[in-house]
Amino acid sequence: MNAPGPLGTFLLARRARLRPEDVGLRDLGPRRRVAGLRREELAQLAGVSVSYYARLEQGLSRGASAEVLDAIGRALLLDAHERAHLDRLADAARHAPRMRRPRPEKLADETRDLLRAVDGVPAIVLGRRMDVLAWNALGHALLAGHLDPRDPDEPARRPNMSRMLFLDPHGRELYADWKRKARAVVGNLRVAVGRHPEDALLAELIGELTMKSEEFVALWRDHRVAPCDAATYELRHPVVGAVTVTQQALSVARSPGQVLTVCTTAAGSPSESALALLRQARARF
Repeated sequence: MNAPGPLGTFLLARRARLRPEDVGLRDLGPRRRVAGLRREELAQLAGVSVSYYARLEQGLSRGASAEVLDAIGRALLLDAHERAHLDRLADAARHAPRMRRPRPEKLADETRDLLRAVDGVPAIVLGRRMDVLAWNALGHALLAGHLDPRDPDEPARRPNMSRMLFLDPHGRELYADWKRKARAVVGNLRVAVGRHPEDALLAELIGELTMKSEEFVALWRDHRVAPCDAATYELRHPVVGAVTVTQQALSVARSPGQVLTVCTTAAGSPSESALALLRQARARF
């Protein structure tokens, strides 16, 4: 029997989160035995047969048209990120990509120049698997001062932000609202898996986190899909204390899949002063 696969499990998870009242249906039937909408309810909303929709969820049909996917996306109330993810999963299901081990990601000279140009604020460059490809001195001091600053230079030693968050006590202690940051990271990993279903190293990362973190498993099961574009977090830094930063991920034009993440503070705020202290402390070493 075929396994549902990524497309089927995503559809099932999104169907389970909806209630009849969310989509304008009245629940007049007997006691519900499943969470969320029934398959027949979702099929009715999407205008497809129950048997056809069931085959999609079960991984038995891989040829859904763009029109059918649009209808299912509307029925599931998917947002723009989830809708794009659905398309990527459907495309991967049609073509059955072969897993491969990609070459280590490289940092372009232009990206290194860009990182040097923003030396006044904490900044790091992340690859598509959230590996740290480079950081400036302040970025290292703010987010991972307990690690060797030279680690990103060697692919085998590169820190990974998702591993740091779920498996490194420093990452757990750094974010005051750790659960919120964890949800954002898992949502970003879901996007990466949808874009790169053939990436064996990414699959190994997900497997490692699944084996070592029950909290990751619970969040991964939710199938949240959202890129880490911009968010404000309160950090509890071991050197300068509380710091509120806005982390913004900027796409690197010359290197698709890589992002420059910068951490900014409000002008004249205590957090700006805290970063100034961190910069001074870093300069003494």
